[in-house]
Order: sequence, then structure tokens, then C-alpha cells
Amino acid sequence: MSLRTAAPPVALGETADDAPLRPRPGRREGWARALRKDWRLYSLAVLPLLFFLIFKYVPMAGAVIAFRRFQPGGSIFGEEWVGLYYVERFIQDPKFWDTFANTAIIGALTLVVVFPLPVVLALMLNEVRVRWFKKAVQTVSYLPHFMSVVIVAGFVFELTSLDGTVNKIVEALGGDPVSFMQRAEWFRTIYVSSEVWQTVGWGTILYLAALTTIDEQLYEASRIDGANRWKQTWHITLPGIRPTMMVLLILNVGQFMAVGFEKVFLLYNPLTYPTADVLSTYVYRVGLTSGQLSYATAIGLFEALIGLVLVFAANAISRRITGSSLW
Repeated sequence: MSLRTAAPPVALGETADDAPLRPRPGRREGWARALRKDWRLYSLAVLPLLFFLIFKYVPMAGAVIAFRRFQPGGSIFGEEWVGLYYVERFIQDPKFWDTFANTAIIGALTLVVVFPLPVVLALMLNEVRVRWFKKAVQTVSYLPHFMSVVIVAGFVFELTSLDGTVNKIVEALGGDPVSFMQRAEWFRTIYVSSEVWQTVGWGTILYLAALTTIDEQLYEASRIDGANRWKQTWHITLPGIRPTMMVLLILNVGQFMAVGFEKVFLLYNPLTYPTADVLSTYVYRVGLTSGQLSYATAIGLFEALIGLVLVFAANAISRRITGSSLW
């Protein structure tokens, strides 16, 4: 039996011999054709692109004042080139390293505690067969995500005040009330707990969506082979959502040093500075409160470079170990 390949389409008025000689549309023509065809969809991206251009990329030019001395009322790019003066200054500043340590500790606690919990909750919900109960748990768990940070901080203050719910429980158990928000040793626990309450439910949605892409035939085959639910979870479910887990892990690692400024700023006070003061709040006080904008820019640039290195490192490690990566 002979194998024949399909002949290329022939346009009206040309022979079959001439058809292969027609030039194929170039990449630019393809883009122009797609833009004319789906211009309504592409128009939806205009505002987001303008937002990132104006508020994310254009301000990058101001990072040059980390190497120039900025004076209010002068040039926005600084008055005098000082090189690495401000870099050397924050490297020799003990206060900077205290805030750097606080940032690393809070970021590590957030990553270790908060990141796995959405996976656990998603696996638990995936086993629930009562539909209304599953929806109720999902709704209750991801509702805090839509609350502003100000409201969350207000809840935290109410719950941890001397006459709040937490101290009422402490008194019921025979203990004495504790002023949690004035005790530096309690800040990290309170911060991480509030992050769990606010973010775990939202992260669960992503993993539940990833679970729907796993082929049900794999579970049927495993049941035929005698695998119990634990073995199915370990050998089918977790490998099935591993690409999603690795992508989210890389993104979370990139935010390792960028501990949420808003929540820390709303929760901390001078009494909790020893454990609560992070790089973002220190930059705020140095830059906007003290007016040392060049010094604050140098610290912020250093923080951004660390985040960039962490993202590249996590992406490379993930690609080597699991084969999943962002690029």
C-alpha cells in the first residue's frame, strides 16, 4: 500500500505547480491579521499594560538616586553622583541588619507555614462528597481574602485586646490577660496567624482547579490494583498538582523579602520594633519620615535584587528537580 501526501491547496486561477511558490504570510502579517480579527480582546489589555508601564516600569528610572544625592526641590534624578556611598552606609548600619533579620524570619515563617496549608485544605475538600458542605467550607475559607488589610488588622486588635476573645479564653483556662500587641515576642505569631486566616482559602481555589485536570482513569486503575486513598493521594494527586505547586512556590519565594508592608505597618508599634520592624517599614520611616530618599532607595533596590536572585534560583532548582518552572 502506497502512502500519498495531501497536495497543498490551490488558489483560483493558478495551477498545482504554481501553488507551492506562493509566499507564506510572515510573522508580522500574522500578528496584523490576528489583531484585526480579535481587536476587541486585545483592547482589554490596554489599560493593564498602561498601568504596569506608568506605575511599575517608568518609576524604575528613579532608582538612579540610589547612586546620586537627592535634594528636595532639585532634579528628580539627584544632584550629585556619589556611587556606592549609600550602599556602604546601609551595610554598616546595625539597624538595617536588624530589620533584614526580621524580614527574613517573618518571610521564612510565612513560606513554611502558609504555603503548604492551601494544599492540605484542597486535598481535604477533594475528599468531601457532601456538595453543600464543601461549598460552605470554600466560601467561609476564602471570604477573608476579599477583606481589606485595614479590616483584618482591626479584627486582630479586637481579638487580641485585653478584653478580647483570646484573653477571654485565657482567663477561662485560669491564665492572666496578656497585652499581645505590646509584646514583641508575640508579633510574629500574630502576623503569621493572620496571614493563614486571610490567604489559605484563596490559595485553595487554585489547587482545587488543578485537581480537576487529573484523569479519573488513573484513580480507577489504582483502585483495581488495590491502592488505598493515601496511596492514591501520594502517587496520583500530589504529582498531578505538582506543576501548580512549583509555580506558586517560585512566586512566593520571590516575595520572600517583600513582607507585606500594609499589615506590618498597621499592626506594629515602637514596643514591637525588635521583632516587627521589616525592611519595607524601615524604608518608609527613613525615606518619607526622615526625608533620606536616596538612602531609602538604595535599601529598596537591595531588597529587589535579593528577590530577583531568589526567583531565578528557585526557578532553576525547580526545573532541575521536578522539570516544572516559570521559564
